[in-house]
Amino acid sequence: MKQEIMQLREALLDLTGVLNRPQPDAALIAVAGVDLDRALFPLLVRVERRGPLGIGELAELCGRDYTTVSRQITKLEGAGLVTRQVNAQDARIKEAVITEKGRVMTTALDGAREKIMTSLLADWDKKDVTELARLLRKLADDAFLFVEKSRSV
Repeated sequence: MKQEIMQLREALLDLTGVLNRPQPDAALIAVAGVDLDRALFPLLVRVERRGPLGIGELAELCGRDYTTVSRQITKLEGAGLVTRQVNAQDARIKEAVITEKGRVMTTALDGAREKIMTSLLADWDKKDVTELARLLRKLADDAFLFVEKSRSV
């Protein structure tokens, strides 16, 4: 299994490298026909998918610094894409919440992402795409659990 782990690691490094380049984000934004700083849309999408989210939790999900995310949420708020609210259980926590305008934008981004992925996977068997999605979800869930368990060590 050592060889397979090395191959998986290399594939993940290559994929992460591609996804961290500015071109895929710029292409997604162009296809979606939206006007948004590419550094902001991953935050917007996470707030839409998992919100309301505290700024600290959002920073952790994105692998970014709290102060950076707070500034970026302020930009999204200024654009009318999110609002902030006080957490119902802990008034010290400010949560980001998607607005209707933000939801319209994430819907456009979803449509663009679907077009791009459909193009990338056009030559794949549907069964392979289904299996890839299942396995990546499993890997992401297990990685999340690993990180959560390592916090208590």
